[in-house]
Amino acid sequence: MEIRKSEVKDLDILMDIFSQAREFMALQGNPHQWGDGYPKKELIEADIKSGCSYVCTEGEKILGTFYFRVGSDPSYGKIYDGAWMNEEPYGVVHRVATGSHKKGVASFCLNWCFKQFGNIRIDTHKDNIPMQGMLEKNGLKKCGTIILDENGDTRIAFQKTK
Repeated sequence: MEIRKSEVKDLDILMDIFSQAREFMALQGNPHQWGDGYPKKELIEADIKSGCSYVCTEGEKILGTFYFRVGSDPSYGKIYDGAWMNEEPYGVVHRVATGSHKKGVASFCLNWCFKQFGNIRIDTHKDNIPMQGMLEKNGLKKCGTIILDENGDTRIAFQKTK
């Protein structure tokens, strides 16, 4: 598997992967995290244009996608019921989604992010048990709860640092 920046020509495939991810989450008891059709096409287009959208490929096939950038996230400014592992600069990982093609894609993406920057933060919904398991399996630690700036929803916050 390899990671590359997403391109506008990938948009339809990415939206299909997000649709598959929403279906999987609903089947796993997490229908609310992305239940309203999140992420919208306009957001993914903006991610691509900003250079922060990536795809995981095998040959020519796109297996998964994610958002990654180094820099602060406004939603991570305040944490409840815990604390971040440090206050050093960090990489932000969002919108990790994989198709139903192959196991280990999300872990590969997350480990790629950590290799780019050895201090990463990510969050997920309390009902997203598969994602929580994948994060913990890859060495991320639960740090507390954050509140998303965009809609006020709460999420479990994770961090991994060298």
